[in-house]
Amino acid sequence: MNSLTPQINTDDTHKNEFSALARKIRVTLCASVAFQSAEFRRRLLSWYSRHGRDLPWRQTSDPYAILVSEFMLQQTQVAIVIPYYHRWFRRFPGFASLARASENEVLRAWQGLGYYARARNLHATAKTVVDRHGGKFPREIEQMRQLSGIGKYTAHAVASFAFDQLVPIVEANTARVLARLFNLRKSIDSGLGRKTLWQHASSLLPKSDAAAFNSALLDLGALVCVARKPKCDLCPVEAFCRAKNPAALPVRNSRPETKRLIETHAVIVKRGQILLEQSRHRWRGMWILPPLKPNCLEPPRFQRRPVYESVFPFTHYRVTLSVYRRPGPKRIAPGQQWFGSVKEVAMPSPHRRAAESLIQTLIER
Repeated sequence: MNSLTPQINTDDTHKNEFSALARKIRVTLCASVAFQSAEFRRRLLSWYSRHGRDLPWRQTSDPYAILVSEFMLQQTQVAIVIPYYHRWFRRFPGFASLARASENEVLRAWQGLGYYARARNLHATAKTVVDRHGGKFPREIEQMRQLSGIGKYTAHAVASFAFDQLVPIVEANTARVLARLFNLRKSIDSGLGRKTLWQHASSLLPKSDAAAFNSALLDLGALVCVARKPKCDLCPVEAFCRAKNPAALPVRNSRPETKRLIETHAVIVKRGQILLEQSRHRWRGMWILPPLKPNCLEPPRFQRRPVYESVFPFTHYRVTLSVYRRPGPKRIAPGQQWFGSVKEVAMPSPHRRAAESLIQTLIER
């Protein structure tokens, strides 16, 4: 026989022994992994029972309350959300009352939280729940995701916290924990990175009470596994963490550079009233000081120094709001309206602060 010809062992006894050994190894490995997952959950939940946050939306399984909290918590810190959450429920205690409200009422109640598309989406969702679902929020995730502003995370959060469904959740806090726990080197902003995070989150789910586990994972990210300086010495599951340098994770795509903008607006006061214009762009539906075109600053008969200036962030912009005094027009433009008070008017915070700062001074003059 040619010495280069591979030798094939046809001995059934050897094959059976090998198969038995392979099965034994697989069973041992699977048992080890299952034990590790169970121990991870045990330690995490033990820590959560002693250190978990007492948040108002955790005292209920009402899907409306949980949905409101999830919308408010997008891009906004918990400490800021809590007082808004309580005020919102005094004004709109359920889907029916929110659906009946005008857009101005909704935006006014949301004022100060920013990202007003969230308020419009929540309002639209309430109307759909009332009109198409008889006022009851759907239990199926696919039905939830057909509602305005509800993506995968929000649908899973409501399914978990309101309906105790065994589904994972991935948001900023849990993504950070999972990326470090599994030493994920892919960008969590990429499609593959997001998919991997959801797979890891699913692999850790318990067979029951996923709501408590998901809340514990959230709080671990918010309180211990924090962004810049993770408190690894306080972490109850540090023994399971594969990250060599936790502070360097998660990996993200480079963020766009902050750009500077200057926006010029007019303050026009006449007979104790202030002129406002309903925005059709960034703050759609809200009332703002009338915008000025660049050539409106040129005529010498108008002062060129602003009577008010402020700076505020907006996504990846840093915006300077410059307000100039202007005389009242003979006829107001479409979309403009005179107001005797801005107290109950839905206005973005930068424009409200400007109006409130200027209106009393100008009326007194």
